[in-house]
Amino acid sequence: VFALIVFACLVGDGYISLSEDPHLFCVFNHNEDACRYGIGIGVLAFLACIFFFMVDVYFPQISNTTDRKYLVLADLGFSGLWTFLWFIGFCFLTNQWSWTRADEVYIQADSARAAITFSFFSIFSWGLLLTFAY
Repeated sequence: VFALIVFACLVGDGYISLSEDPHLFCVFNHNEDACRYGIGIGVLAFLACIFFFMVDVYFPQISNTTDRKYLVLADLGFSGLWTFLWFIGFCFLTNQWSWTRADEVYIQADSARAAITFSFFSIFSWGLLLTFAY
């Protein structure tokens, strides 16, 4: 859910344009990489959650212990990687937001803050998934 919120905030209000220039730019200090990173890890995290949810649903039906072991290790490794990537994303978005001029963002400031906040919450939720996988 947190990944979906980050993705939605950045897609919905992550890009703005000034009245004199119709070109869209990222709300995070005009850094396109900040918006792309947040959108990218948000989409991939959401898709991975769907995949691992389906694995959890069919897990009792898997009789081969080797396959079970590899699925649990994949969940463990992916959760660890994504915990780290959310931490990087939180630091990156926070840094770019601190350099953003306040006179350029109005309504979009709430969505940017929400993306930063839920990136922070995602660190702990993926860390909890990592603990459960362990």
